Amino acid sequence: MTTLIVIIFCLGYALIALENITKVNKAAVALMMCVFTWGLFALGGFAGEGLNAVIEKNLGEAGTTLFFLMGAMTIVEVVDQHGGFNFVRTVLHSKSKRALMWKIVFMTFLLSAVLDNLTTSIVMIMILRKLVTDRTDRIWYASLVIIAANAGGAFSPIGDVTTIMIWNAKLITATGVIREIIVPSLLALIVPALIVQTRLRGALPEVGLSKEKTILPVTKVQRNIIFFLGVGGLCFVPVFHNLTELPAFMGILMVLGVLWFVTEVIYWKKGEHDATAKRITNLLSHIDMTTILFFLGILMSVSVLSEVGVLSAVGTWLEETVGNCYIVTGAIGVLSSVVDNVPLVAGAMKMYVVPTASQILADPLLANYAVDGIFWQLLSYCAGVGGSMLIIGSAAGVVVMGLENISFGWYMRHITPIALAGYLCGIVAYYLQNLLLM
Repeated sequence: MTTLIVIIFCLGYALIALENITKVNKAAVALMMCVFTWGLFALGGFAGEGLNAVIEKNLGEAGTTLFFLMGAMTIVEVVDQHGGFNFVRTVLHSKSKRALMWKIVFMTFLLSAVLDNLTTSIVMIMILRKLVTDRTDRIWYASLVIIAANAGGAFSPIGDVTTIMIWNAKLITATGVIREIIVPSLLALIVPALIVQTRLRGALPEVGLSKEKTILPVTKVQRNIIFFLGVGGLCFVPVFHNLTELPAFMGILMVLGVLWFVTEVIYWKKGEHDATAKRITNLLSHIDMTTILFFLGILMSVSVLSEVGVLSAVGTWLEETVGNCYIVTGAIGVLSSVVDNVPLVAGAMKMYVVPTASQILADPLLANYAVDGIFWQLLSYCAGVGGSMLIIGSAAGVVVMGLENISFGWYMRHITPIALAGYLCGIVAYYLQNLLLM
């Protein structure tokens, strides 16, 4: 029965990876994979009479990530619908192509550390369309947006889905991952940007920054309040988690509740069905539930592999045959550019158990798998940044590919080599950091 579970998982994984060819939504495949693998688990009698308890335990673990994502996506949607990101365009305006490039990459890097890389990419591409009229130049900028968004999400505990997963599992701490991964992430961005800037010379054609055509339903003061409550609240979530030791999704729900209350007060004079009032009850329909259901299916499917002992066996094999955290996580990063990084990270998280202090004393190498150990921090970096090597390797890449119609072949010829250079420089930087601190 274990073999059948692995076969079903591999077939489902292949269909997810080939979504662009099969045209079958990956969420549908993930949900079927989830039910089929758990069905085989039940028929195989792996859990005995405790089947429901096993499912509830794994669903609880997956739920912490899902509630976090739903809350964060709602907060970002509220801020965006109220014009909270309009000021970014004014800040980025520049006459020099190279000056604009550096503004774009660093703004994307910082925003994706607070927001998710998907939302940040959409915001930045919309701004680029207003600032850069030449499409040839714009696809170079857009490619750097992908790299910057993935690099920015890798060093922040809330910047990428995979980092959120690792943080929620208490395998890394917010301060630990920021302190150790920010330099590698910066190198993963700066190295490609230095190479690309050689292609961007001269001045940009003058583009007038016309006033927004959309009439916002709030005043400037109200818009700023919503912006700072939303984005500031997202920044506060790691602090809340460290202070209270409550799960991170509780912090997100607190921020969402405060923001919801404030927007209701702002619109209290408007009727419940007034179309000009962008209430959260109306904006909830904008949340990408397809993505949420995909994550549910994937996380629960990976849980089955963990329960039947497949992942721990793979982890033991890797430890005995490879035994090098840098090689293992580096390979995971390269794979994440080909297939979805969510199941890769979910699988890696189930391979190893955090060792106790006595186990580390008996075998010092187990410290690599302790909280904030080398393996988990490198996994955060590699799974996030590695997706930049192919345009289909990350959510940011896929959305930019669609918005700017960048071909897979063009990206692979022009961007893959420089993204790989930045990726490897980041790993080397992390290695040197640990060498110097030892």
